[in-house]
Amino acid sequence: MADNVYGNLTQLGGSDQAAASPEKAALETVPNPQADEDYLVRFSCPEFTSVCPVTGQPDFAHLVIDYAPDAQLIESKSLKLYLAAFRNHGAFHEDCTLAIAKKITTAAKPKWLRIGGYWYPRGGIPIDVFYQTGIVPKGLWVPDQGVPGYRGRG
Repeated sequence: MADNVYGNLTQLGGSDQAAASPEKAALETVPNPQADEDYLVRFSCPEFTSVCPVTGQPDFAHLVIDYAPDAQLIESKSLKLYLAAFRNHGAFHEDCTLAIAKKITTAAKPKWLRIGGYWYPRGGIPIDVFYQTGIVPKGLWVPDQGVPGYRGRG
């Protein structure tokens, strides 16, 4: 690793301990060596967990995060640790999904971002939450997120 380019990273190569809360978690970025190109980066987190803020019961989701990077890329280990910080965090599905989108947008300032939060049923009702930052950049290939609607057992 070159000190001048990646010297600001504190998590890559370090501890795997998640922060106590999403607010305390750092989301780190690295310079994008292909910033002059429009392309899509996808992070899939099929085992995201948080807890209900009222009952304290666990909530589970499959998150799909698509973004078109600009000058910065999200460093994936810091994203993993940031998402893990939600494990004991009480928040509704909508709040978790949008908080993640806003944290990524603030940290990396992407050209475009979309998140799909495909939440497993709570009280028998699956809740899917979708957010994007604007219009897809012209010519950017954005594949379907590939997560089917919840079908229960069948």
